Amino acid sequence: MAVVGRIARAHGNKGQVIVNLDTDFPEQRFRPGAELFVQRNGRADRLTVQTVRFQHDRPVIAIEGVETMTDAEALAGLELRVPRDTLAALPPGTYYHHDLVGCAVETIGGAAIGTVTAVEDSGGPSRLVVNGARGEVLIPLAVDICRAIDVGAKRIVVAPPEGLLELNSPTQP
Repeated sequence: MAVVGRIARAHGNKGQVIVNLDTDFPEQRFRPGAELFVQRNGRADRLTVQTVRFQHDRPVIAIEGVETMTDAEALAGLELRVPRDTLAALPPGTYYHHDLVGCAVETIGGAAIGTVTAVEDSGGPSRLVVNGARGEVLIPLAVDICRAIDVGAKRIVVAPPEGLLELNSPTQP
């Protein structure tokens, strides 16, 4: 399953929740009747969206069976997921974050850097979070740096600018 959002917190006293988005298709994912899934107690529970409105670009949703603020508060922090086979096809050169996680990252010369553990977005360009022998390294997800991305082979080839890989290395005394 793919993450499309995270429940931030309860909203109001009628069981609504605010969602932090992790999708470029919020109108499709968060509409009345949409089915979302959360992991709880080792199982995937289905949630059905009852109503939705957007407030400051974030959906405020009511979920069937969630009637009170207490019910809504119990959902805070949960990831909202959908089956991967329901995801929209993306144009060439664009990727879902979950497709990049787990990719091995190496330089054009074949030197291993590490494995992508996450993709960060903070309003600017996305960054690959790569965990390797040097620790955690942030690599901008930019065409000039990420020269080849093969999600099928779980491999990314990068041409890092000078000093990028050393940014997070421990300082020498």
